[in-house]
Amino acid sequence: MSVNLGMPAPAPVTLAPRRETRQIKVGKVLVGGGAPISVQSMTTTKTTDINGTLQQIAELTATGCDIVRVAVPSQDDADALPIIAKKSQIPVIADIHFQPKYVFAAIDAGCAAVRVNPGNIKQFDDKVAEIAKAAADAGVSLRIGVNAGSLDKRLLAKYGAPTAEALVESALWEASLFEEVGFRDFKISVKHNDPIVMVRAYELLSEACDYPLHLGVTEAGPAFQGTIKSSVAFGALLSRGIGDTIRVSLSAPPAEEVKVGLKILESLNLRPRKLDIVSCPSCGRAQVDVYTLAEQVTKGLEGMQAPLRVAVMGCVVNGPGEAREADLGVASGNGKGQIFVKGEVIKTVPEADIVETLLVEARRLAAEMGEVGEPQVSVS
Repeated sequence: MSVNLGMPAPAPVTLAPRRETRQIKVGKVLVGGGAPISVQSMTTTKTTDINGTLQQIAELTATGCDIVRVAVPSQDDADALPIIAKKSQIPVIADIHFQPKYVFAAIDAGCAAVRVNPGNIKQFDDKVAEIAKAAADAGVSLRIGVNAGSLDKRLLAKYGAPTAEALVESALWEASLFEEVGFRDFKISVKHNDPIVMVRAYELLSEACDYPLHLGVTEAGPAFQGTIKSSVAFGALLSRGIGDTIRVSLSAPPAEEVKVGLKILESLNLRPRKLDIVSCPSCGRAQVDVYTLAEQVTKGLEGMQAPLRVAVMGCVVNGPGEAREADLGVASGNGKGQIFVKGEVIKTVPEADIVETLLVEARRLAAEMGEVGEPQVSVS
């Protein structure tokens, strides 16, 4: 008796369909309504330092950032907005707290959008109609940004803590005030530093409205911890189609936030995958220094934009299979490495030549694709 095992079903392009939402514009970037999920960051410079802020925005743009936010805590910061908004190559969002007058200053300055935090803007509810009119007249969208650390005191008193339910009630209350005056060009965020609370809040919010959602774990922490917390929370939501724009909040340079955000989206097939390094964790079977090989290959290919999968493997158990399945790979052992290109062994080289050979072949493959980027082909 024969059993037809059949071929495995192809993996889904994404794990779940995107949640259907309204669509808004943040300058030239569409958010929601099926638009690609955008990646945001925030400058760490003083906004009054116009040149420094524009330099950091340029670095973020080069890293792949889609939208940038700048802080506006003072009148001097507001006065700097017109030049920054005009010269930035990506849309600028003004981040407003405490003083509603800066909302109007940001709109007048030509910012693509304004983030407002209703929990700490004085008499915000009384200004909703005026803000909505100014934003609508200028074609500017808003973000209703609710944070656990600055939740409306009335809701804190009601719930006793910034629970998921409290965050959502705050956001929906403010949304209803804008709806009453006919303004709906906004996205919503309900950020918390605890991924569990954050995920629950966005789940509740996604069930209660059709506005685009800005995902974020606020005050996520230093680079390692913040990356883990953001990846867990974003993965839980994005894998179910929830989320339209993201910001990874790290106690690290803003460009690192963008790199993590892009990699999260690429890992979920929500962005076209670019360079992907596959390397083994090493074990007692490894006969080469996998850690050093992987680190040097990663460093040498930094900046490459080609969608290459490069496998750096340290033994003969999984090595040949992984290397064969990658665009480019090496299966190492006994002081040498077999170099695979598109599934075929093209040469065997000494261990000392593995990295340089992989970098040269990667550059050749990228050139054939027309996407070389800026790989560093020499290794120090």
